Amino acid sequence: MNDVTMPALDRPGAGLPKVELAVARLLFRWSRMTESPVVFRQRFLTERAQVRSLVDACPCGRRGEPVLIERVRGLEDSSRFWSVWMTLDHLRIVHTSVVGIIRTLEAGKVPAGEASTAAVKPSPAVGAEVEAAYEASCEGVLAMLNQTGECRSGVRFAHPWFGPLDARGWRALAGTHLRVHRIQLERILGRFPPECARGRG
Repeated sequence: MNDVTMPALDRPGAGLPKVELAVARLLFRWSRMTESPVVFRQRFLTERAQVRSLVDACPCGRRGEPVLIERVRGLEDSSRFWSVWMTLDHLRIVHTSVVGIIRTLEAGKVPAGEASTAAVKPSPAVGAEVEAAYEASCEGVLAMLNQTGECRSGVRFAHPWFGPLDARGWRALAGTHLRVHRIQLERILGRFPPECARGRG
């Protein structure tokens, strides 16, 4: 991470504005009720491909540069000052956590502890190694999403914003979460000069 001044942001885990959170809960509930696991998988694949294109469009020399962006819906204020690599690190952490949660729920157990948005923030010191780790975490999620049955579990584990979710609910969340951070990456690249946003490695 470059030597830059941290802007004044909300604390990690502060959540979303109340009205936005209420709308997000309704939309996510509708998604879980009306969409199939096949749709969940396709959304994840689509968003993953777009994320890869965005990362490839950013010169390697700027991927570790934190950028202050306008807040994306579904993104905490504390996450507005991340780099491309920090965004991938966050996704890696969340993907690994979601896979563990789903496996535990499908074994009929409730995961230990509680889910926390503050606990999945990225390391400011993360480097280029995160790109391979992020891709590996995507493969882990896809291994779960390739199961296209109903994938329900008899036990639930609470998401900090969306409440208790079964294994199917956590599967539904994967692509939706990735979409939020794909938009974040678009805004990060949008803050670079046009010639940088078009450049590669």
